[in-house]
Amino acid sequence: MIYVKIHKDVIAMCDEDLIGKKFEDDYRQIEVSERFYKGELVDEEKIIELLEKGTNLNLLGNNVVDIAIKRGFVKEEEVIEIQGVKHVQVYNIN
Repeated sequence: MIYVKIHKDVIAMCDEDLIGKKFEDDYRQIEVSERFYKGELVDEEKIIELLEKGTNLNLLGNNVVDIAIKRGFVKEEEVIEIQGVKHVQVYNIN
């Protein structure tokens, strides 16, 4: 399952098992805060529905990022990895 939290301008999605963890490498660090990521637990069908509607996305975790890649919402070259965890941000500036 994936957590989804809709902020004013960003849809945040995170693999369920990452909440509360911290990942870092030589250049980057990310803390997976409940405040930002933990919202409603949803299945893949709902994730796809939200990806279709969203213009600003923050996706964290191998499961959710792989869904976004497989469905064509994100290109693999846009994804970064921190300690083996995939992360991508998509912003549509109108």
